[in-house]
Amino acid sequence: MPPAGLPAPATAPKAKRSETTTGILYGIGAYGLWGLLPLYFLVLQPAGAVEIVANRVVWSLLFCAGLIAVTRSWGQLATAFRERSILLPLVTAALLIAVNWLTYTYGVTNGHAVEASLGYFINPLVSVLLGVFVLKETLRPLQWAAVGTGFVAVVVLTVSYGKLPWIALVLAFSFGLYGFVKKRVGPRLNAVASLTVETVVLAPFAAATMIVLGVTGAATLASNGAGHFWLLAASGVVTAVPLVFFGAAASRLPLTTIGMLQYFAPFLQFIVALTVLKETMTTERWIGFSIVWLALCLLTVDMFRTARKNAAIRKQARTA
Repeated sequence: MPPAGLPAPATAPKAKRSETTTGILYGIGAYGLWGLLPLYFLVLQPAGAVEIVANRVVWSLLFCAGLIAVTRSWGQLATAFRERSILLPLVTAALLIAVNWLTYTYGVTNGHAVEASLGYFINPLVSVLLGVFVLKETLRPLQWAAVGTGFVAVVVLTVSYGKLPWIALVLAFSFGLYGFVKKRVGPRLNAVASLTVETVVLAPFAAATMIVLGVTGAATLASNGAGHFWLLAASGVVTAVPLVFFGAAASRLPLTTIGMLQYFAPFLQFIVALTVLKETMTTERWIGFSIVWLALCLLTVDMFRTARKNAAIRKQARTA
């Protein structure tokens, strides 16, 4: 029995396991919601990609303003607009995520959901490339093998599609660059405040788009009944909630666990594209996707090996 006033030895590990379990649940929630996003776009028909993204921005801003009020994050928001080192990266991030949202929504609503899922499958490979060309990092052998395998996959899929899979590549690079830019902001801003700044930047363009669509008679927001209106209005919740979940997961889980969970979203998107949206997969495309998955396996093995090696080094340093 431990001395009076001291916790039992098992308390800390138990608390750590509890935090890890909570983080995994938040991570599954975030990536699960992102993975099921094509189903949401399906029920928004006949709204097109431009109208969906415009509504997504405007309603996200309103929802985030409510979250800022509830969490009392006005101070962080003011800091973001006051400090150029935070604001400028977030302006860039806003433009990148707008490109990402528009491309993804276009792909899903125009019969290219499988290709859209491919974009998020190859996103980790893009992150590795950004490390090489932007941060001047040196790749480990397995990382080189993964990138080379991914390049072969793109060639195979280009032959299969008869053209460069531009939807997948735009999604992968826009989201990869988005994550890279957001890392410059780091822990100085929470997820809600960060998303609020991004939607503030995009809101004038989104509002102008909604007005133009309304004036030209191309908008569906107010012309397809109350159900359609509220489904589009819910895009604010659909956008913000997974990001909040992701922030909660990232604060509780190691990078290797987050790295594994990130494959959950494109896998769900891929399944939805085949089973619900009934998109076809030719033999050549199956081969191309299989090569991509092989590249991800190599990247995952390298990630775990590096994490284990770093853990051993930290343990040795503590012992010393």
